[in-house]
Amino acid sequence: MAFYRQVGSVPPKRHTQHRSPEGALYREELMGEEGFSSDSSLLYHSGVPSSLVDARTWELPDQSLVANTPLVPRHLKLHDLFTDAARDPVLGRRLVLGNADVRISYAVSSQTSPYYRNATGDECVYVERGTAVVETVFGALSVGPGDYVVIPRATTHRWVPDGELRTYAVEANSHIAPPKRYLSKYGQLLEHAPYCERDLRGPAEPLLVEGTDVEVYVKHRGDGPVGLAGTVHVVPEHPFDVVGWDGCLYPYAFNISDFEPITGRVHQPPPVHQVFEGANFVICNFVPRKVDYHPLAIPVPYYHSNVDSDEVMFYVDGDYEARKGSGIGKGSITLHPGGHSHGPQPAAIEGSLGAEYFDELAVMVDTFRPLGLGEGGRASDDGKYAWTWSGRGPGA
Repeated sequence: MAFYRQVGSVPPKRHTQHRSPEGALYREELMGEEGFSSDSSLLYHSGVPSSLVDARTWELPDQSLVANTPLVPRHLKLHDLFTDAARDPVLGRRLVLGNADVRISYAVSSQTSPYYRNATGDECVYVERGTAVVETVFGALSVGPGDYVVIPRATTHRWVPDGELRTYAVEANSHIAPPKRYLSKYGQLLEHAPYCERDLRGPAEPLLVEGTDVEVYVKHRGDGPVGLAGTVHVVPEHPFDVVGWDGCLYPYAFNISDFEPITGRVHQPPPVHQVFEGANFVICNFVPRKVDYHPLAIPVPYYHSNVDSDEVMFYVDGDYEARKGSGIGKGSITLHPGGHSHGPQPAAIEGSLGAEYFDELAVMVDTFRPLGLGEGGRASDDGKYAWTWSGRGPGA
């Protein structure tokens, strides 16, 4: 996020001596993207950020993917995946969908996660229900329902839930940022963007924690499923030893209620709902809004073929007009794969005529390579959704 912040104690000039009140030299760490060619921040540690005292293999949760064959749209019932919250928001994730660019997981949790670092790409975690504190090497973020939490690659952090927490995690193999068309050539959000820098919440002060021989779970590139592997690093001093930092790379939260919907006289295409983008995928959200006001407008979407993408819709809240009669409800995911034309349920078209407002809340991920079904996706598939437009299934 190319918008400068300064938190805590930093020296007047970068790459110069910065000492504690007792005279000890702080260690400066550059955390930067694209090999010194993109956004970065400078962090000042009291310890040595490279120090290790032990390492062991972390066996990742099931990351296997199965192709969506035969090619059909699917309804995945995420709320059926967990019967309790006796796990944490990182190790407790169940993989729902994924490909080489992005992985979508879901967790219901109540326990504090281990210290965790995703070294394969940025994460965008949507908080469906509950509250938590996300502790990071940059400082802490208090998050709650409707928050997107964007965590840059290799940021050491942990989740501390306050009661039951439901999270929908989008893990990239790239960086996640606002769409380029919303940004000036210098990275400022422009006037036509549906949100601005005032809506973003970053860490406000250092989070200093003491400790020794701390375990950090690292997800990184490897030979495992989708090129992933895991390692647990044991570090001699607590990773949250940063007395100050500044720059344009850091975790932040953005609440979906601060997204200002773009509407028109006739139905607007999905790009107007876009909130973030990564390599070969985009994230959109559908929020409560006034709908099309042409006198002959059809408010629900027209049928459309996803020629180049798979579309994943997570239904968070409200009453989703286009899916009425399909069994879709809160906590549902629909997967509409490339190569299949999809759109509203037939009765929903006439039923939407004259509507002036849609009370719906959903998060959509469109990918430009086919998605496979993770173990969580396979376990939550209702097996019936593909036949809801025709009203009859195979052999009927």
